[in-house]
Amino acid sequence: MPDNLTNELDCDDRTDCFVPKSRREFLHDSFLRVAGALIAIGVSRSTAFAMPLDFVEARSRAGSARSYGIPATDGAQIDRQNQVILVRWEGAVYAFNLSCPHQNTALKWDDRDHQFQCPKHHSKYRPDGAFIEGRATRGMDRFAITRDANGITVDLDTLYENDKNAAAWNGAVVRIA
Repeated sequence: MPDNLTNELDCDDRTDCFVPKSRREFLHDSFLRVAGALIAIGVSRSTAFAMPLDFVEARSRAGSARSYGIPATDGAQIDRQNQVILVRWEGAVYAFNLSCPHQNTALKWDDRDHQFQCPKHHSKYRPDGAFIEGRATRGMDRFAITRDANGITVDLDTLYENDKNAAAWNGAVVRIA
């Protein structure tokens, strides 16, 4: 390789060089440029990088009741401490047990397919908890849920299984505008 080409690619001592020193630096700079371009064209951070899964904690607790804010957008929120999944989906809020009804494995949210999935036996559920397919034999277990002036209240002592009490399971929902 000619000496002048080697010197042009060597950027260690030059301040006007645009070749990144490392892959990490390249990725960092690329991310900042894309984010800057999105902001420049008016795409907000919440729109460009929205994640429908979030981790929350109960705002308050009284006996078996746990209070939460109403989720602002469609998606899932997980309260690990209380084993609760809150879901806002198509004008409704649901509260589910975090465990798969098949063998109590913690469910995962699949953002790509907008559904819950059991990582152990691959049972799948719609965002409203309805069973789609897999080894499970019923939908996700729903907690009793009510709306009050401060948000949503979930009763951890009242859990409905759709195959044993379909009416209560179907009623364990809060409609929102």
